[in-house]
Amino acid sequence: MKTTKHTFCRICESLCGLQVELEDNVIMRIRPDAEHVATHGFACPKGLLQHELFASPDRLLKPRRRFADGWQDVDWDDALAGIGQQVRDIVAESGPDAVAMYVGTAAGFGVLHPVFAQGFMTGLGSNNMYASATQDCANKFAVAERMYGFPFTVPFPDVERTQCLIIVGANPMVSKWSFLQVPNPRRAINNIKRRGGRVIVVDPRRTETAKAAGEHMFIAPGTDLLFYLSFLCELIRSDGLDEALIAQHMTGFAALKSLALQFPAALTAAKTGIPANTLQALVQTYQQSQGATLYCSTGVNMSAHGTLAYWIQEVINAVSGNLDKAGGSLVSKGIIDFARFGRKHNLLIKEDRSRIGGFRKTNDAFPGGILADEILTPGQGKIRALFVTGGNPLMTMADAERLKQAFGELDLLVTLDIQPSETAQAGHYMLPCTTPLERPDLPFIFPLMLGLQARPYLQATERIIEPPGEARDEATIYLDLAAACGKPLFGSRVFQGVMQLSKYLQRWFGRDRQNYRALPQRGLLSALLRVCGQSSFARLVKSVHGVLRPDHEAGSFLGARVYTRDGKVHLAPEVFVERLSKLMAEDHFQLSASSQGEIASSDEAMPPVEDYRLITRRSVTTHNSWTHNYAPFLEREEHRNFVYMHSEDMAREGFAETEVVRVSSGERWIELEVRALDDLMPGVVAVPHGWGHEGSGLSVARSAGGANVNILHPSGRAHVDDISGMSTLTGVPVSLTRAAGV
Repeated sequence: MKTTKHTFCRICESLCGLQVELEDNVIMRIRPDAEHVATHGFACPKGLLQHELFASPDRLLKPRRRFADGWQDVDWDDALAGIGQQVRDIVAESGPDAVAMYVGTAAGFGVLHPVFAQGFMTGLGSNNMYASATQDCANKFAVAERMYGFPFTVPFPDVERTQCLIIVGANPMVSKWSFLQVPNPRRAINNIKRRGGRVIVVDPRRTETAKAAGEHMFIAPGTDLLFYLSFLCELIRSDGLDEALIAQHMTGFAALKSLALQFPAALTAAKTGIPANTLQALVQTYQQSQGATLYCSTGVNMSAHGTLAYWIQEVINAVSGNLDKAGGSLVSKGIIDFARFGRKHNLLIKEDRSRIGGFRKTNDAFPGGILADEILTPGQGKIRALFVTGGNPLMTMADAERLKQAFGELDLLVTLDIQPSETAQAGHYMLPCTTPLERPDLPFIFPLMLGLQARPYLQATERIIEPPGEARDEATIYLDLAAACGKPLFGSRVFQGVMQLSKYLQRWFGRDRQNYRALPQRGLLSALLRVCGQSSFARLVKSVHGVLRPDHEAGSFLGARVYTRDGKVHLAPEVFVERLSKLMAEDHFQLSASSQGEIASSDEAMPPVEDYRLITRRSVTTHNSWTHNYAPFLEREEHRNFVYMHSEDMAREGFAETEVVRVSSGERWIELEVRALDDLMPGVVAVPHGWGHEGSGLSVARSAGGANVNILHPSGRAHVDDISGMSTLTGVPVSLTRAAGV
């Protein structure tokens, strides 16, 4: 029998509406939902082919345990009992902080998964949480907490009304927008241009987004902080401040102003590669637009000074009068005021400090860059057990080789995943999880709780197909693990008992009787909606194309939803000012009078090649490290893993197309074929991340070639930003030589 069901994608923030065609409960085809209230018939190849991607022969269908002679399938009861007993023993011997958890990106694209994962760790009494955010976005949480009072208060560009959008170090045409749901980036960019606005991209590569925007300027990797400081300096010098707004709603600008004025564009041009007159014209465009905003993403976030750079960006949007303004940057809320709730209940703003380095948590997570040290360093609090949920840290974190060594010393490593990743292969248990198509859901936490949507709406989805084999959803797995470990979720025996009872009752009364081992997810999602003042899950799911919510309200944030101690935006948090002052005192930027010469054009702004600067690159068919196990996604060369260089740099080095070269950072190196890419700024090389799957259990990916670029990046306390906990994963200096033996 043929049927059609509606759902939405949960691979990235876009959450595109989908129409799924089934025959005898088998997915035959996925189409974009042309009638969806927000996505209007847009979807990317990953979303439209996810059923084939998930149907890999390598799919985990039963729990697996590693024995001396290799991996074997085991029953759920045996896996849970074995894990539970080891956790009990470790906690009894070494305390609860000997058990840690790493939460990956995939955990953020469902509602119940991260809640129950946190509940499990709270029940154990462990504070040792790590997250993929300290690889790509924790700087935004760190800045938001200090400027606005809560880590999830992240302003976003009002793309529906802006007249000037400056995108720095982001490529939404491929990666989609981060911290904002804009389902069709090309349409959004074209709409801005159609109404007479401008989209300008600042990036070391002429990206797909830059080509769509039509306006691009090169910037030397790792110089974003200088760019923003000069932007702020020129804004001040051209009387571009909203003095009345600053006085009414902000504090601390005087201290920052004096520092910013020391970075005129003429002084930084030689470092950034952006001529002074070009930057001044950009500031003028921003200043004269009726609604303008600066936006950045991972290219800035993951650089050496990503936290300070993002801070200055937020200051610029604020002092220019573009914060909380139509067409500027907005701070909305979801179905509840989560920032107010979180501040009241001290959520995500704890003062816990790490054993190694004394790092404070950011958004309730310690830096991933010290995880290896926390495992390898003896003493009280040494991590002996690790749960990895929705992530693959061996491929995505800095210093992959050292992290692999650390994982080898764990007494217990448990992964929750849909396939045997590199991290899973290094572990002791693999627990099979459902895919997004196999569970009911609501939009993940960012749009649900924070309203990070270009057009606010709400949607619910039923399960589209039944889970294969013995796969279980993560919320159910953590409920079962809590029982096996003898530690109730959230430390509450009442909550644990109610959840277990609800699972039991589903066998007899629930709609999912055939899946009675699972929690009644629909009921839990409905309860969440009810608590937040919404209609029931059952009613919402009937609106198959989604339900529009009220538009974002400019002017609703300042003076109303800023949760700092005085209710004002703190423009100069002490820790940021101290860090910037220290960099200046140490002459870290190495600016001099000779730097002040005017540069005529961005083409002439290219710095001479001493060390190449390494950046990342992503294709539309890849998502971090987990979409490389699907052969059709690897057919086109631009979707594979090479080292990309400008043709002038290749000629200078004497490299030929397809030649194998060695990319080195100190004593660390990887080897890849080289390809010419003249969209790169000369002196810049790009290597896509998430590759090098030889150590995985993935039949297609492990033969796809490539190398893990994160081998080049060091870990440890000296290589972690002590404000945000982030590692430096882009803009690092590297050298290139012919591979040994070539």
